[in-house]
Amino acid sequence: MTTGPLLFASTPDGLLFKPAVTETITEDDIKKTFNDVLQFSNHDQGVKVVGQEEFPTTGNITEIACLLGFIRLKLNRYAIVANSVEETARFNGEPVYKITQHSIIPVQDSARIDADEQEYIKLLNLQLNNAQLYFSYTYDLVNTRQRSQKFRTSIEDKIDWRNADTRFFWNHYLTEDLQTLAREDPKVDYFIQPVIYGFCKAIRTVFNYNPITLGLITRRSRFRAGTRYFRRGIDEDGNVGNFNETEQVLFVEATACNAPLESFSFVQTRGSVPVYWAEVNNLKYKPNLFLGDNDVASNYEATKKHFAEQEKIYGDNYLINLVNQSGYESPVKNAYEQAINALNDPKLHYIYFDFHHECRNMKWNKVKILIDVLQKNGFKSSNTFHKVENAAGETVRISSEQDAVIRTNCMDCLDRTNVVQSVIAHWVLQNAFEESNCILDQSQWADIDKSLLEAFQNLWADNADAVSESYSGTGALKTDFTRTGKRTKMGAFNDLINSISRYYQNNLTDGPRQDSYDLFLGNFKPYISSIQSAFPDRRPLYVQFIPIILIAAITVLFATILFPKGYFTSSKNLTFFLIASITIVALTSFIFKHGMQFVNWPKLSDIGFLVVQETHDKEQQFKGLKYVVSPRFSKPTNNKKD
Repeated sequence: MTTGPLLFASTPDGLLFKPAVTETITEDDIKKTFNDVLQFSNHDQGVKVVGQEEFPTTGNITEIACLLGFIRLKLNRYAIVANSVEETARFNGEPVYKITQHSIIPVQDSARIDADEQEYIKLLNLQLNNAQLYFSYTYDLVNTRQRSQKFRTSIEDKIDWRNADTRFFWNHYLTEDLQTLAREDPKVDYFIQPVIYGFCKAIRTVFNYNPITLGLITRRSRFRAGTRYFRRGIDEDGNVGNFNETEQVLFVEATACNAPLESFSFVQTRGSVPVYWAEVNNLKYKPNLFLGDNDVASNYEATKKHFAEQEKIYGDNYLINLVNQSGYESPVKNAYEQAINALNDPKLHYIYFDFHHECRNMKWNKVKILIDVLQKNGFKSSNTFHKVENAAGETVRISSEQDAVIRTNCMDCLDRTNVVQSVIAHWVLQNAFEESNCILDQSQWADIDKSLLEAFQNLWADNADAVSESYSGTGALKTDFTRTGKRTKMGAFNDLINSISRYYQNNLTDGPRQDSYDLFLGNFKPYISSIQSAFPDRRPLYVQFIPIILIAAITVLFATILFPKGYFTSSKNLTFFLIASITIVALTSFIFKHGMQFVNWPKLSDIGFLVVQETHDKEQQFKGLKYVVSPRFSKPTNNKKD
């Protein structure tokens, strides 16, 4: 049963949903009309299927794109719906949509809402406003084409949420009640719409007289998801921070070649260095680097779990490490290499590339050196999923399957990683065109069609921005190279602006953003975990007031310069100027000396490397909370600043 748009109505009995378009299903070879109604009851707070007569025929009835699911906060339950969407891609005629507007609807309109409940709703809105969520009613967006082929062997097979890759089923937690009900009543399947967080876009054009569709899909893992500095490294289950699977798809109608429809799928992954490590914010531009080196055995086990899963899903792993070999980043590189050596796994092919050294002085074309290295290590550009279909959409043959994956990482798995992945994708696309007979000789596709090259580069640059915004809060760096193939001074200037913005957000605003991830994904459940309110600022009062005093001093300083009373050099004006200057210097020095105490940390879930201590005065009266690094993490002994 496929999914589709829904009609929504709120009644005194609860929230009601039903298909906007009547669905015809087949049960026991008998066609039946599916027009049942899903009810989120106001009385027992449960979800159930009721008859269509329960749905009102008049009143405030709204058509929505899909139901993301239900969530229980501290006091109430809520439905989260996608109100409106826009089409961003069409693969083989099947549209993909991006959610552009959402609503969070309480089951009870008159439900009591306290200050904490309001904060939780704000966090949900923060997550949904920032998230780039995509879905399709008919295209299996949560799986790669190769994975999907195992579940949909014929055109009659429908998408089933049960087959969704749970790593990328972003609203998995929100649909848990629906999933439970669907196992008892398959009609509920219609209301379960898996969405992905990431990127999806496609371009349709004609290349060398052949109609083609070139698309890019990035799926962000819901495990260990979060923001740049609060979700690094690995956890005990083998999940790593900022893990993304990016699939480049190509559909070739190849009418000029007198051939059936061909589709190609090439998958790459990225993810944080799979060992225990952290960069601890302290208001300095470069945070302090720590390694979780107190328990070698747990490091080994976690890394082993990570790659065991990766090999099970993708086959051989070609590990491209772009972390700097000297200076600040080198301890992470060394820890990674020690882990790989300890595993001694023949399916792990480690490749080190010193990106900043090799590409210094803006010679970024040297990234192509990696292509030669990959080939020498056994990876071929033909290692893709290649499927041929007839005019009716039936599979004629599977020409090849992808049995290995390239996993790329830098420190953030963003900027350097984006550049390298786009270069590899360019190389693989060349082979796909040759395989489909769209290029009958060895000429480069980029030389044949400059407009296609520009579209390809922009596709990858847009993807880079989407992945970066979800993790760091800004667009990606180095996208001038991704878009144009050249590094430019204007691109370097834009990178500077983004770097400054990242610094501000990662230190001062990312705490709530991390909390929004943990709330939406079910890592923190207010109705279970909320014994004491997490939102009040419980730091010592002097820590809370110092930034306010600093801002006041800065205001006075500028006022004495821009709006002096009389002359600037008057004794009264200079006195205010001097006092403000001394205050600014003293407080700024104090803030940076105790930087950890002024960072906006997450409040809802443990981030692993941080310990929150209670401080007391001599009379053992509570003074406030203090943030320190967990004893499980320590500074690497060979860590030298760049």
